[in-house]
Amino acid sequence: MIDALIPEFDKALRAVFAAAPTRRPMPGADLPEGELSEAEKRHVAALMRVNHCGEICAQALYQGQALSSRDPAVKRELETAAWEETEHLNWTERRIAELGGRKSLLNPLWYAGSLAIGAFAGKCGDAWSLGFLAETERQVEGHLESHMTSLPAQDRKSWEVLEQMKADEMRHAETASHYGARDLPLPVRWAMRLSSKLMTRLSYIA
Repeated sequence: MIDALIPEFDKALRAVFAAAPTRRPMPGADLPEGELSEAEKRHVAALMRVNHCGEICAQALYQGQALSSRDPAVKRELETAAWEETEHLNWTERRIAELGGRKSLLNPLWYAGSLAIGAFAGKCGDAWSLGFLAETERQVEGHLESHMTSLPAQDRKSWEVLEQMKADEMRHAETASHYGARDLPLPVRWAMRLSSKLMTRLSYIA
């Protein structure tokens, strides 16, 4: 039991404190930096910090769900999606650094809470777990779209990062549906939206 938990604890530490790896090149990396004022840089860095927090939560959710999944095929899909979320961590962290910003001080809290939620969702059965995943990804997609409209027009580098992230999230939601995701009850979807808004507001400033 302890031996099985050690790799999972290592994953948590790496997600929160270590530089995330990526196989794919960072979207927009070859584009020139746009002319941004200091206020615009602070705003975009804060938006990317929010997105970075979202990816921290995604890592924990996928980890918790994979730990409790009963279906090996679903478990593999969760692990594949988790890897792409790790790449999103890398891209958002690099963009934050390029803009002179910092990551959220609350990342350990976001991770712990999301890991617990993911494990609970997994215990409810794969269909509900996948339903939770699909709804999460749909909400993230909308969240990314709102950030893209909030970016300064000249910041194509950040736009490219968010555009690729959105495409990946859409695919994750479709994969969850393909494997039998159940639609979540409306009160659960509302609760998810409220918690997402709280995380967004707090991580934008902290």
